[in-house]
Amino acid sequence: AKEARLFILDKMEAVIAEPRSSLSPYAPRIYSLTIPVDKIRELIGPGGKVIRGIVDATGVKIDVEDDGRVNIFAVDGKSADRAIQMVNDICAVAEVGKTYLGKVVRIVDFGAFVEIFPGTDGLLHISEISENRIKQVRDELK
Repeated sequence: AKEARLFILDKMEAVIAEPRSSLSPYAPRIYSLTIPVDKIRELIGPGGKVIRGIVDATGVKIDVEDDGRVNIFAVDGKSADRAIQMVNDICAVAEVGKTYLGKVVRIVDFGAFVEIFPGTDGLLHISEISENRIKQVRDELK
């Protein structure tokens, strides 16, 4: 048995001396992320709408555990990376003082509410819109 095993190992080594440095881009992949437990509801969405949207857009399979562990099963690296980015965007937490790029969703007299992450809005105060004093927020933002 030992002699046969060594024979097979020698044949394998003759074909490929060492493992490849990276997986094929077409190899199936499994990723595991951990998100805050309080973000599970946001990731799943009402009736599973959000998580179904990620699955439909990327073609991956996603399992969410009660402890915040998210398992992503993908058929290739590109779809896995896209799904991971979408999950991270949904579960991101805004940091005070950090600058974000976002979309204006509502304008009020004292500023504008800007969507900085999907489902997360932040207030852009009128004093932060421009270096010069402005009278109407609607004149500066649309």
